[in-house]
Amino acid sequence: MIYPIVAYGHPILRQKAADIKSDFPDLQEFIKNLWETMYATDGIGLAAPQVNRAIRIFVIDATVLAKNYPETTGFKKTFINAYKINEGGDAWLFNEGCLSIPDIHEDVSRPKRILLHYLDENFDEHEEWFEGAVARTIQHEYDHLEGILFTDYLSPMRKTMLARKLNNIALGNIETKYRMIFPRSKKQKR
Repeated sequence: MIYPIVAYGHPILRQKAADIKSDFPDLQEFIKNLWETMYATDGIGLAAPQVNRAIRIFVIDATVLAKNYPETTGFKKTFINAYKINEGGDAWLFNEGCLSIPDIHEDVSRPKRILLHYLDENFDEHEEWFEGAVARTIQHEYDHLEGILFTDYLSPMRKTMLARKLNNIALGNIETKYRMIFPRSKKQKR
């Protein structure tokens, strides 16, 4: 099942997501649908809040970045109940976008490394350092679990310049190739 993506302005994108237990109802089906939705929308990562579920799950398949970032080769993982333990390395700029904020891409500065504690889809526990574009993608999706969007990292002037576009997204005054739920509109597109 392909879920609609929640658009910028929806309150769930600002909630801190809740941990889940291994007996979470239909967990494996939800994870399967999260992957299917991510691929159908041409994303490289997708977090549960983006499909209107305030739970701590995100999936990433960063292989599409492998040509420019070799560390992403074959990188495909499910993260459950993830928590950032540490981060490090020099911050670097990378042009980010988000399925919940279509047609907006901005340079965001993030640390080069992140240490994450998480469970995989089998509820096996991991604590692992990630680097480069993998760390970047994880940080973006992890932020969704914390109620943070990549636009929060922009300067006040840049946010002001994007205000009209962001408002149009919230109102549903945009076209996308995938279904979306718009917070300030009664309609759901496609």
